[in-house]
Amino acid sequence: MRALDNITVLDLSRVLAGPWATQTLADLGAKVIKVEKPGEGDDTRSWGPPFLTDPETGERRDAAYYLSANRGKDSITVNISTPEGQDIIRQLAAKSDVLVENYKLGGLKKYGLDYNSLKEINPRLIYCSITGFGQTGPYAPRAGYDFMIQAMGGMMSVTGERDDLPGGGPQKAGVAMADIGTGLYAAIAILGALHQRQRTGRGQYIDIALLDVQVFNMANQALSYLVSGKSPARIGNGHSTIVPYQAFPTKTGHMIIAVGNDNQFRKLVTVLGNPALADDPRFRSNSDRVKNREILIPLIEEMTRKLPSGELYELLESVSVPCGPINTLEEVFHDPQVIARGLRKELPHSQLGTVPGVATPLRLSDSPVSYDKAPPMLGENTNDILGEMLDLDQATLGELHKKGVI
Repeated sequence: MRALDNITVLDLSRVLAGPWATQTLADLGAKVIKVEKPGEGDDTRSWGPPFLTDPETGERRDAAYYLSANRGKDSITVNISTPEGQDIIRQLAAKSDVLVENYKLGGLKKYGLDYNSLKEINPRLIYCSITGFGQTGPYAPRAGYDFMIQAMGGMMSVTGERDDLPGGGPQKAGVAMADIGTGLYAAIAILGALHQRQRTGRGQYIDIALLDVQVFNMANQALSYLVSGKSPARIGNGHSTIVPYQAFPTKTGHMIIAVGNDNQFRKLVTVLGNPALADDPRFRSNSDRVKNREILIPLIEEMTRKLPSGELYELLESVSVPCGPINTLEEVFHDPQVIARGLRKELPHSQLGTVPGVATPLRLSDSPVSYDKAPPMLGENTNDILGEMLDLDQATLGELHKKGVI
């Protein structure tokens, strides 16, 4: 038994934020029906290279990007611009618990697939809309993509090296964090709505916006501005309110040292051979170290440069000073902790044997996640789902295929 194995999710989303939300629900056991456009499918199927290839024929299959957010789902193809396609979605929505979509504002209303229309046929439906800017406000009609949202929501104002240093200037995160964060908050909201429905018997509408998520995820940086009235600036790999907490050069490269309290600072400078720094009034407390960052950091860098990364790592680990290497993804998946936690998975694929995936961090003792279904091929479950849920026979399905409805 899995946590959500009695829940059916109708997934009308594509790209990343919506699929990330529905993949999370699938990981928890929900039956997720991914609805895609016939002949094309989710945009990310073609967002490569790299692509999967058939080991026997060498034929190009889906892109790695698509694989990252669509495991555990069934794929059906439905042309929702046709009346027959719209009717299929309505029938599926009538038998679903959750619907997730990320069309632009009002994009589904013209098809009669908006929340107000569908709640009339299924009052228990939880309907989650994911957009760039939400359902209200002057930007609501605009499209929103992760890169621009990271910029508009403040992330790029605090990410990157200082403007006055080589390589300075705004930087986006190397992963689409606005999209991923939005997917996670969407999943959280859906779980809350499912719990609420147990008490009221009613579904509800969920409005999730990338910009809202990005601003909220500015966390301590947002509050630093709200408390001080001063916008935090980019400081490269440094931390705005903790010092020393950044990348440091070593004899063989770089490594991270993350000192979170005064005791750890004392241990650090003792290992580095200058314990007196811990009693220097300029560095005695974290607040002192933040104020005198420009003096302290060069002193630490001078000492770390004398030791190879591996030796420094072992010395700091021995006295419980938080530190770590800066790994490539190849190094990540060869790390003994990553291996021990089983973070690489091989998922059974309908045509290619297995495909790789990454384990979810959700680990439940009584309803564990299983990794039994790779991301589906485009439309591979259309006939099965429509036959099972809508009782469509083979003749009807064949006619719908001929007409381009499915």
